[in-house]
Amino acid sequence: MIPSLETERMWLQPVRLEDAEQVQRIFPQWEIVKHLGAVVPWPYPPDGALQFYRDVAIPQMERGEAWHWTLRLKSEPDRIIGALSLRIGGEKPLETNRGFWIAPEFQGRGLATEATEAANKFWFETLGFPVLQTMKALENVASRRISEKNGMRVVAIEERDFVCGRLPAEICELTVEEWRARTKR
Repeated sequence: MIPSLETERMWLQPVRLEDAEQVQRIFPQWEIVKHLGAVVPWPYPPDGALQFYRDVAIPQMERGEAWHWTLRLKSEPDRIIGALSLRIGGEKPLETNRGFWIAPEFQGRGLATEATEAANKFWFETLGFPVLQTMKALENVASRRISEKNGMRVVAIEERDFVCGRLPAEICELTVEEWRARTKR
């Protein structure tokens, strides 16, 4: 069972199949998808959110391999404004463990930072993992700033495939010790 997470302004609710319709109306925007991993199909299929939730996200959650949440403002709890996922790394070293997106009209308000801080706490305190890694396109300045605000440090720069094409990317890392020192836990 994946818990809901709470921040000052938001609820992170575990994804449900019935969320797919609302996400489908929001997600397929170039501003959202261009810096996501190339595994995201583009153009986005008309049932892409349903396929992802049904065939990938929910099965991963059931197997304990990933944790997927929708982001919702407390002032509008029925409205999805974004999503955040935590994933156990794969075979490849320098694997990304956390990803997120926020609808463009909600960007620039500190909501992604707030959501990632809640997810980091869950990753380290509840799940007990020793390291959290993320990957960002170097040109995705806003997302890179969120990693900086989270106290992450760059451990590698390498080429990666994104929806918009192959770009230089930075791999950032945060250890549980660094997280505890930063949050004084």
